[in-house]
Amino acid sequence: MTAHPTGSPPGAHPTGSPPGAHPTGSPPGAHPTDAHLLRAYAGRELPAHAAAEIAAGEVPGVTLFRHDNVDTPHQLRALTDAMQAARPPAAPPLLVAIDQEGGQLLGLGDHSTPFAGNLALGAADDPDLAERVGAAIGREAAACGVNVVYAPVCDLLSDPTAPGLGLRAFGDEPVAAGRLAAAFVRGVRSTGVAATLKHFPGTGAVAVDTHHRLAAVDVDREVLDARELAVFRAALRAGPDLVMSGHFAVPALTGRDDLPATLAAEVMTGLLREELGHDGVIITDALDMKALTQGAGQIVDAVAALHAGVDLLLCGHDEDANVRLRDGLRLALHRRLLDADRLTASARRLTALRRRAGALVAPPPDAVGGTEHAVLAAELAQRSITLVRDDDALLPISVSEETEVLVIQPQPRDLTPADTTSTVPPLLAAALRERLPRVRSLVVTDPPDRAETAAAVSAAHDAGMVVLGTSAASLEPAQAELVRAVLDAGTPVVAVALRTPSDLEVLAAAPTVLCSYGILPPTIDALAAVLCGEAAATGRLPVSAPVGRSR
Repeated sequence: MTAHPTGSPPGAHPTGSPPGAHPTGSPPGAHPTDAHLLRAYAGRELPAHAAAEIAAGEVPGVTLFRHDNVDTPHQLRALTDAMQAARPPAAPPLLVAIDQEGGQLLGLGDHSTPFAGNLALGAADDPDLAERVGAAIGREAAACGVNVVYAPVCDLLSDPTAPGLGLRAFGDEPVAAGRLAAAFVRGVRSTGVAATLKHFPGTGAVAVDTHHRLAAVDVDREVLDARELAVFRAALRAGPDLVMSGHFAVPALTGRDDLPATLAAEVMTGLLREELGHDGVIITDALDMKALTQGAGQIVDAVAALHAGVDLLLCGHDEDANVRLRDGLRLALHRRLLDADRLTASARRLTALRRRAGALVAPPPDAVGGTEHAVLAAELAQRSITLVRDDDALLPISVSEETEVLVIQPQPRDLTPADTTSTVPPLLAAALRERLPRVRSLVVTDPPDRAETAAAVSAAHDAGMVVLGTSAASLEPAQAELVRAVLDAGTPVVAVALRTPSDLEVLAAAPTVLCSYGILPPTIDALAAVLCGEAAATGRLPVSAPVGRSR
C-alpha cells in the first residue's frame, strides 16, 4: 500500500478523529476521501492490485468500459462478482457502473440488445416505449452485475451539430425530452439498477466536444430555465439516483466562461441541490476529459469538485493518475482544504446508494440479449424511422430484375470518445439485398477522399437508383461534397441521414429523404422495410431541422 503523503501511517486518520467515524461502510483503515473516488481497472479479469485495493476498503465502486473490460455477459458477470467478493465483509456492495445508453454508446458490448438511442425514442415520442426500453437496459445491466447505468442523457440538442451528442439526446424540445427522460429513469429504476441523469446542467448547445477542450453554454439564465434546465427538472421528478455533472462553463450561473460546471458550487450545490432539490449522489463526468486540468494539476480540479458539492469523482484507467488523486485528496483533507463535515454528508449519500445497490436481485447472464428484448428493439427501430419527404414518389422502391440499386454508405466510425459506432458493420446493402433483386454496395471511408467521390459518381451513373446514406455530412465537408456530386449525377436518389437530422441541410436538394437515427441492426432492418414498402415510416423529426426541397 502506498505510504500516506503526510507521513502518518497508512491507516491513520489525518484529522485525529476516530478512523471508523466516516460513514462509508468501509473498514476502520480506510481513509475518508477514498470513498469519493470511483475507480476503473483495465482487464477482463480482476487485476491483483485492484482486488487488494478493494479489500482494503479504498474503492467505493468501479466504472467499466467496453473496450477494456467487456467480452461476454458471462465474462462480465464473473468480473463483477469477483469485484464484489473482494470487498471487506463489513462494507456495502460496490457501485459497478457502465455507459449503456443505447444507440451510439453500448458499453455492455455486442451481446447486449442493440436498442436505438435517445434520438430514436424522441422520434417515436412515446413515454411508455421509453420506460420499457429503460427497463430492458436495466435488466441486462443487472444480469452482468452492473448496478449503475450512466443514462439517460438529458442534454437538449439545442445545437444539432453538437459533436459530443449525436444520437444521445432525445431531441431539442424541452417538454418532450423531459417526459421521455423521466420515463426512461422509471424504467431503469424498476429493475433495481440506479439511473444517472447527465450532463448537468445541459451540454446540448456546446459547439465543441468537451472530451477535447473546455467550451461554454453562452446563454442567459432565462434561456437555461426554459430550455436545458426544463429537461432536468422533469427528469428529477422521476427520482434518479445520480446526476452527472458536465465539464463545460455556464457563465449565466457562474459569471465565468472558464470555470467548468463540475467545479462550480453555484451549479452543483446552489442550483442542483438547493434550487432543484436533488438529494441523491452527484458524480462528475470522467476526470480524464481535456475540459479539465490534466497531469499533476488534476488534483486541484478534483478538490474543487468536492468543494463544489460533488460526491463522486469518476476516474479513468491511468493508475499513476489515480494514485496521485487518491494521495492528493488525503493530503487535501489533512491540510484542511476539504470540509470534513461536507465529506461526511456526502459519504452518507454514497453509503445509502451502495446499500440500495445491494438490494438488487440480478437475473442470470443469459437474460442479456433475449427474444423479448429483441422484439422491443425492433419495435423502437420501426416506430422511429422518419420520412422527411418523397417529392418524386420514389418510395416504396420497386425496380425490375435488371435494375441495379447502388447503396452508398460511409464506413462506421466513432465521432467522439463516447461512441461505439465503429464496432458496427455497414449493413444497409445487405438488408436491401434481402428485398431487392440487384443491389451493389459501395462503402466509402468517412470522410471520403476524392477518388472515392469520383468512384461513387461513376457507380451512380451506371445504377438505376441510388440509396445514399450519410453519417456526419454536416460536420465533414468531404462527405458533403460526395452527397452533392451523387445528387448531380442525375440518377434517382433516396437519401438517408443515418446518424442525425443535422445532415438534412446537406441533403436539402434531395427529393426523397429519411432519417434512421443510427445504424444498429434493428434500425437498418426497419429502414430497409420502409424503403421497400413493408412498413410505414411513422417517426417524427425530434429536432427543428431544415426540411429542404419541396414542390
